[in-house]
Amino acid sequence: MRVVLQRVSRARVTVEGRLVGEIGAGLLLLVGFRAGDGEDQIVWMADKLLGLRIFPDADGKMNLGLDEAGGELLVVSQFTLYGDTRKGRRPSFVDAAPPEAAIPLYERFVEVLRGRKPGGVATGEFGAMMDVELVNDGPVTLVLERE
Repeated sequence: MRVVLQRVSRARVTVEGRLVGEIGAGLLLLVGFRAGDGEDQIVWMADKLLGLRIFPDADGKMNLGLDEAGGELLVVSQFTLYGDTRKGRRPSFVDAAPPEAAIPLYERFVEVLRGRKPGGVATGEFGAMMDVELVNDGPVTLVLERE
């Protein structure tokens, strides 16, 4: 499981001009799964993300977690995180979980996050061509992975 996390001032996802998810200050999570991922990866990742101290305190130091900062989450599926570009010019996605495996993993990940952060989790639309708009705060961008 791989997540690209961006601390944002605001972010939103639209599909064909229709707003499907939007947050104010918080974290935009671009999430990819690979074959073999499961509950262990999901729980570890949720714990890690919700516990990261990457928001500024009164002194401007990254010392606050998402809840302490009053932040929200926007979770967007992105299978291209497992694109392999080592050979040729076109990425290979053989490591990405196929939709029949990735959809339940994504849904479970969102469910776990919502269970730990009620009311503060928005999503994109799995499998759709999405337009993701964001204002990266900092900028702060991290890549997290759990095998």
